[in-house]
Amino acid sequence: MTVADYMAAANAHYYATRDPLGAAGDFTTAPEISQMFGEMVGIWIADLWLRAGKPAFRYVELGPGRGTLAADALRAMARFGCAPQGVHLVETSPALRVAQTARLPAAVHHDDITSLPDDVAAIIVANEFFDALPIHQYVCTADGWRERVVVRDHGALVPRAGSVPADEAVPPALRHHGEGTIVETAPAAAAIMQSCAFRLAHRGGAMLTIDYGYSGPAAGDTLQAVKDHRFADPFARPGEVDLTAHVDFAALAFAARGAGALVAGPVGQGEWLRRLGIDARMEALTGASPGRAEELAGQRDRLVQPQAMGELFRAMAIHASGWPLPEGFPDLGGAA
Repeated sequence: MTVADYMAAANAHYYATRDPLGAAGDFTTAPEISQMFGEMVGIWIADLWLRAGKPAFRYVELGPGRGTLAADALRAMARFGCAPQGVHLVETSPALRVAQTARLPAAVHHDDITSLPDDVAAIIVANEFFDALPIHQYVCTADGWRERVVVRDHGALVPRAGSVPADEAVPPALRHHGEGTIVETAPAAAAIMQSCAFRLAHRGGAMLTIDYGYSGPAAGDTLQAVKDHRFADPFARPGEVDLTAHVDFAALAFAARGAGALVAGPVGQGEWLRRLGIDARMEALTGASPGRAEELAGQRDRLVQPQAMGELFRAMAIHASGWPLPEGFPDLGGAA
């Protein structure tokens, strides 16, 4: 099967059978590191809502984990009188749905974005969502570009170059690379972004995407696996490890613009959080709990420092043309 089919099948089983988050799981996301992350998202939403004229909107989150981000964001939004007309969570994992319902009893769950209501504006949050979507990989061989497939070799699963020519599937800017080069595309991610952007362009609203990645086009193999908070072989234990790949923000921006939305960013997660006021929030929390000063500073540093998540993770917003530029991004006139 192709790498994309392998990744889709493996992750479908992985997320359906466990809660992978936290110290007892395989990885930790920003909302689980500190409440400050979700609060900054909530402040971002409230600020945008106020400047947009307090329109009716729904809160939508794609891949909401345990619901921690949404709970923290909604609490921060409430301080500004910002209350959405419903909370909608796109989640397929039964285990994570249970955790989300415990934190957000009134939330409505969806298997995918197609069933989301579209009668009013939406503010969509996607934190570490796109990185888990399947990617196609293409490898340059002596006979041209071929899609990478997964085969069984002496009892083990290994990636190999397929036999069908795939030159046209490789972005033109990357076809000149030499033999052995791997190029990735993510049509599933682009399709979801395009659909969200189309919805926002016609109904109003904005979308915040935070993930680890880059602005392409760029070549390289970014497929990776994590188990017990350590890197693992992506092909050794299918369905038992978390498979992800770096997100191409340029490709997502292209899809969003094609659907009629404006794009802001991307910028580093650290820069975005500082612009939103994470340092002031840390000082307030420290003032209320002086004994937690070192803990809170450590949490802030994990989120914003370049050697931690501050540069590897990037934030990008898309928004309807009638909505103001979202906070935390340089004013570039809607261009990335």
